[in-house]
Amino acid sequence: MEIDMLDRRIIHALRVHGRAGFREMAAVLGVSDQTVARRYRTLRERAGVRVVARPDPIRLGYERWIIRLHTAPGAAEPIAAALARRPDTTWVSIMSAGTEIGCNVEVPVVGDRDSLLLQKLPRTPRLVSVSAHCVIHSFAGGAVGPDNLQLPLTPAEVAGLAPPPADDDRPAAVADSDRPLLDALSLDGRLTHAQLATATGWSESAVRRRLDDLIRTGTLYFDVEVDPDRLGFHARVLLWLAVAPSRLASVGAALASHEEIVFAAATTGATNVVATVICSDMEALYRYLTERVGVLDGVERVETAPLLRHVKQVGSVR
Repeated sequence: MEIDMLDRRIIHALRVHGRAGFREMAAVLGVSDQTVARRYRTLRERAGVRVVARPDPIRLGYERWIIRLHTAPGAAEPIAAALARRPDTTWVSIMSAGTEIGCNVEVPVVGDRDSLLLQKLPRTPRLVSVSAHCVIHSFAGGAVGPDNLQLPLTPAEVAGLAPPPADDDRPAAVADSDRPLLDALSLDGRLTHAQLATATGWSESAVRRRLDDLIRTGTLYFDVEVDPDRLGFHARVLLWLAVAPSRLASVGAALASHEEIVFAAATTGATNVVATVICSDMEALYRYLTERVGVLDGVERVETAPLLRHVKQVGSVR
């Protein structure tokens, strides 16, 4: 399907407020709520647009690791599939020529990181190398907020849709009993209270109270998954940057302002910044690297790894 400007405005509206009602979006977009509902259903069915809710790892104090694995030829698929089945991985991608895997792991500080990083992975057959990078600061994407990739709404329209800020006086927290609700929201963050009640076995009033509490405390954040190819972006690349420590903050701020960046964070390791870049094609990537990244003061080295396929994205196995 061809995605027009109204479709792009709806996608942007969902990125601002993932659970905004169709009537609420229609008032800002200047169309009828029936039009917004119809367009959203089409985007979901034919363009892969999906709103998901995830626990905010920053507010919850989770440790976040980005793991880079190199495998023997032909071994990436089964290893990536095994990683995708783990509940602590939020995305798993096959990169480069099909011999590299990137994955994101989120665990409570007292979680099971040792068994993943130090025991199970090194014993995996045909695994050539592993490097683990702990995220120490987020610059763009994920729980930090929407990226700058094609933002057709005006600032006033964004303000009209933005949900109330999280209540910083109330701590973010996830209980074991929240798991059915979180599992349902990880598949579709726009499920109605009635649908969530069916999925969890709770009453609608219980679903409404707990969901409101999770949102008000900032425990949950909403993200929008969309196929970049549908928007005309065919080059998806992971960047690993080595940046002088004194320039980490300035480089991170610069990356966060680039519309090509959908995720960027400072990490531990020999490369201390990781970023996901989306460009229209490889020639556009070349211009981005040479004209925008390469000229940033403090960038000493850049490694690139084209993303071939997502095995798991935003917590859902593909």
